[in-house]
Amino acid sequence: MWGITTPFCISLKEKTVSLLRIFLQFLKLGSIAFGGPAAHAGLMEQELVTRKRWLTAQTYLDYLGSVNLIPGPNSTQLTMLVGYRLRGFGGMVAGGLGFVLPAALISALLAWVYVHLGHVPFVESLFYGIQPAVIAVIVGAIYKLGKRALKDVWLGVLGALVLTATLLGLNEITAILGAGVVGMTAYAAKSGFGGGKHVRSIAPFLLLQALGSAATGYSTLKLFWIFFKIGAVLFGTGYVLVAYMDGELVEKAGWLTREQLLDAIAIGQFTPGPILSAATFAGYLLEGWKGAAVATAGIFLPSFFFIMVLYPIIPRLRRSPFTAAFLDSVNMGAVAVMLSVSVVMTTEVAADLPAAIIMVLALIAVLAFKRLSPVWVILAGAIAGSLQSFI
Repeated sequence: MWGITTPFCISLKEKTVSLLRIFLQFLKLGSIAFGGPAAHAGLMEQELVTRKRWLTAQTYLDYLGSVNLIPGPNSTQLTMLVGYRLRGFGGMVAGGLGFVLPAALISALLAWVYVHLGHVPFVESLFYGIQPAVIAVIVGAIYKLGKRALKDVWLGVLGALVLTATLLGLNEITAILGAGVVGMTAYAAKSGFGGGKHVRSIAPFLLLQALGSAATGYSTLKLFWIFFKIGAVLFGTGYVLVAYMDGELVEKAGWLTREQLLDAIAIGQFTPGPILSAATFAGYLLEGWKGAAVATAGIFLPSFFFIMVLYPIIPRLRRSPFTAAFLDSVNMGAVAVMLSVSVVMTTEVAADLPAAIIMVLALIAVLAFKRLSPVWVILAGAIAGSLQSFI
């Protein structure tokens, strides 16, 4: 079905691709990959299949579908997977680092500018317009993802329950993983099968949340652990990162304000490569260059383990009705959690008329022009924010 029963089989021809070539190729992609995962996928297909011919079109499609079944940043995992196929472990590291490095460095530099110039009136006015525009981009993503995630009435009910629970204060990671457990258990009950062993199969993800729930006060180790935990349970789109970071860094730890979080997400949109570079920005705000490095390592490290350990069994995950029910429920839960966080952010950020107008106009643009890059929406918000400061 998948055509990848031996996904890491390396031919002699593939073995001739050097680690340096792999690193430089993905460094190039990471430097120009604007526009989110969908744009990344198209760009990689053009480079890796059409130009370089490192993969066949079918193999690329198989890989693209497979990375959606494991937690973490899909486009980054795709680079790791291709690197692993070409040169094993070393190729995986070269591909992943090459793709992540440009976004991480640019985000850290922008964080430095933000910290040192963020209180300059002109810069403040830019971010005044950026924040409501980011909310509009997130709401647009929720709309698109929600249409795909809402496969039946049961998932709609589950999404409503998750939305209610998170608005009442339930932790975002717990809510999403809990939705997966409920969905798997409901399928088992409907089918007349015991779901115990399948629930146990996702117990490590629940354990990650439980171990992190007692973290209080700030430390570098706790910063690493929070982002490692997020990277290990980040199912679905990168926009779920907003909900996870809000729950862990704003609500629970109180290390960041919600405005700082939105600014971090905006920077993740502006930079090429994965939106998860927002973690680099947040880490810098908390502990400078050291925090940026620690947060970046924490959020991307789980993906390396997943590619090495879990990939051989990925095809069986979607074929199993139990784990398929888990994944469908997790996706619905993620949409509900994103909606919950967006509601809270809207009440805080769009509390005054100019910000509300910017958000409404940005949302109209996002929904009316489906192919419009989020970068342009956020840039327009920044311009609007700077203009309103003169009115």
